[in-house]
Amino acid sequence: MTSLLSDTPIPLTEATAPSEARSQPDAPPSDAPLLPDAAPLPNTSLRTEDALLGSHSADAYAELMHEVVDALAQRFASVDAPTSANDRTSLESEVADFDLDGQGIGNIAALREADDLYARNAVWFHHPSYVAHLNCPVAVPAVAAEAMLAAINTSVDTYDQSEVATLMERRLVQWACRHVGFSGGDGIFTSGGTQSNLQALLLARENVLRAQQAQRAQQTQALGSVQPGREEPSRREIMSRLRILTTSQTHFSISRAAHILGLDAEAVVTVDTDAAGRMDAEALTELMRDIDDTGGIVMAVAATAGTTDLGVIDPLDAIAGICENANVWMHVDAAYGGGLLWAPRRKHLLQGIGRATSVTIDFHKTFFQPVSSSALLVRDLALFDPTLHHNDYLNPAAEAQGADAEPNQVDKSLQTTRRFDALKLWTTLRARGAAEIGSMVDDVCDLAAEVRELLDAQPDFEVLGATDLSTVLFRFAPATADSATADELVPMIRRVLFRSGRAAIARTTIDGTPWLKLTLLNPDTTVADITAVLDLVRATGHGILAGRHLESTTIEGGAA
Repeated sequence: MTSLLSDTPIPLTEATAPSEARSQPDAPPSDAPLLPDAAPLPNTSLRTEDALLGSHSADAYAELMHEVVDALAQRFASVDAPTSANDRTSLESEVADFDLDGQGIGNIAALREADDLYARNAVWFHHPSYVAHLNCPVAVPAVAAEAMLAAINTSVDTYDQSEVATLMERRLVQWACRHVGFSGGDGIFTSGGTQSNLQALLLARENVLRAQQAQRAQQTQALGSVQPGREEPSRREIMSRLRILTTSQTHFSISRAAHILGLDAEAVVTVDTDAAGRMDAEALTELMRDIDDTGGIVMAVAATAGTTDLGVIDPLDAIAGICENANVWMHVDAAYGGGLLWAPRRKHLLQGIGRATSVTIDFHKTFFQPVSSSALLVRDLALFDPTLHHNDYLNPAAEAQGADAEPNQVDKSLQTTRRFDALKLWTTLRARGAAEIGSMVDDVCDLAAEVRELLDAQPDFEVLGATDLSTVLFRFAPATADSATADELVPMIRRVLFRSGRAAIARTTIDGTPWLKLTLLNPDTTVADITAVLDLVRATGHGILAGRHLESTTIEGGAA
């Protein structure tokens, strides 16, 4: 078994790995790691002293962590491709080879296996040829903090399980709210933008339902009683009229949230966009008027600060004015673009975000945090009321009413058990400073602008639209290929490059046309690095076209 983990075992704590645990290859793979195969471990029986982390296993824990860190450091130093190039069939076979019900093989042996199986075949987001999805290289202090929070295993649902961790997260939420512009705001860390968006729309739904109930109560009070033949609408009837307004470029989690929240299939209504893909404010006004005229209720307007494909930002200030006039919940999905709040040269692009009702920010995108690190922020603490639920064993209602009530964050969270992911962001801010991180966000946006200029100057590439952030849509379209052929080349080029391990590029479809997509989130990546990727795209495209030509010539002329 090949591994980068050291062969030095922890004395008296490991057992020899059973030979039947997995079959061994006849020869090492071509990408065998830097260190030789692990030597057999002492043939002793497994001990329980190092099964769980505690005072009795502190030394064993330290040894094991040093082994893992040293191995990963060597992999980061030596990795020369974004993917392993191993095909799915071979990976499936390798994974299936392990017996997950068998006798344990010990800590060191298991981590050697994990290194050989997982790390050796991992996708490396820090590599300059990884330009596919919204996966960023991660801040070094955040990775170290991840090890800390995992070992201590704090759950920040109630104060008595977390104490200072709750206070640190609360401080970070206040810090983020201040930068958004929520002077009296609040928030909660979540698992990612999908959960943040879901909770925002849950709060919006309940806000509308409560407002409708209050309005009906006022009308009844004014009339003195319910008028004959006029029955109060049920919750289900009101929900059937709720509408979420957003654009075709909005993240799919908005539609998924509508489904989870029990809204009707037609609840998500698409607002027209301008030529750049941003929400059209005038179209939004007209659509809201039409929905009101037909008996619908606008539950929320979901604007986007950084669309996944085009990387553009909706006109937040204009949308905010429309929502304020109509008393409608405005949610801003800034999962991608939230990092601009700290970017000195582009912060102005988020003008108006402080007028929103709720905001999603993914720190694991443009703040270089390990997954997961997201937050939902709201402009008023009272907006979290619909999520409040008390249990005597967890957060008793009686204690919550006391003058010295503990800050139990389960009151605001959709999750109960919840990791202390905020520690990673806290440590990054203290180690590097928000200004440095913000400048790195500017750097990747600058890189995208340079790459776009580079592509514009290439006659065999097409480029789509502009970007406010760091995505670039393009495709290989030489003069020898018609539009249909260029369409066909997009998935083929992506697949060939990914399977070869040389580059990881994304693809998408805009208005029926397929495009390759560069998502640039690594401030260490240079224009030269991207030029090399584009050269691979060009060479692969020409290779596919040459193969097609050769095939057609052979078929027409007959076999040689």
